[in-house]
Amino acid sequence: MKRQLSANRTRAVRLSALLLASVFATSLLLPHSALALSELKQLPAETSQDKAGPDKKTGDVPEDDEPADEGPMQIPMPDPLVHKPARDTKSDSVEDQTPAEPVEVLSDVSKIPEPVARMRELIVEAAASGDIERLRPLLGKGQTQTQVSGNDADPVETLKGLSGDPQGIEILAILLDVLSTGFVLTEKGTPDEVYVWPYFTEKPLSSLTPPEKVDLFRLVTAGDFAEMEEAGNYNFYRVGITPDGQWKFFVAGD
Repeated sequence: MKRQLSANRTRAVRLSALLLASVFATSLLLPHSALALSELKQLPAETSQDKAGPDKKTGDVPEDDEPADEGPMQIPMPDPLVHKPARDTKSDSVEDQTPAEPVEVLSDVSKIPEPVARMRELIVEAAASGDIERLRPLLGKGQTQTQVSGNDADPVETLKGLSGDPQGIEILAILLDVLSTGFVLTEKGTPDEVYVWPYFTEKPLSSLTPPEKVDLFRLVTAGDFAEMEEAGNYNFYRVGITPDGQWKFFVAGD
């Protein structure tokens, strides 16, 4: 009987010890398990907080977070410095539809009125002689006197003054060169109709072809041509003869 009671007590002690050990082990394991679960549950929240911005407590931004790719930054264009008024496109289109009238360049002297051809021939002969006085009877007098640059009473003396030499040889050479080019008929069909040498007087310099530029450079230098381009037109010497054979002008300028 005593042996049985002793055995029962021993079993009770062992069960108590096992129960205490189990409780102690459970108390040790449960906090760690709860902490691990808590950490797992907080991972999504912490990730979303990291995406939203820096930590409110520390102000630090996680280094492994990268901003979302929003594409290249678009820089707005600045406003124009000068605000131009709106153009009337209707009027512009009407002007664009009106092409400039082409210039008819003439070269055949035999096809112009005989008085014009005759006066040109007389001028060429006088200039080629080297004697500027031979121009005097061709320059006219009074109301029919030829207009020359300078407006002096004596046109021959005026031409001598325009020449680079005292005898007027240079101006005679220029006169020959001008009358050797092509020519145009200006103010056609009007009382002011005039045959004009050279034809550059009526053509925009920007429209000249390479051969036409060669013609022009026989009269002027490259420097003269550059100045003419700035001015926008030919401004060297020109000769005008009316259809009835009057030597109208021999002038330089615009």
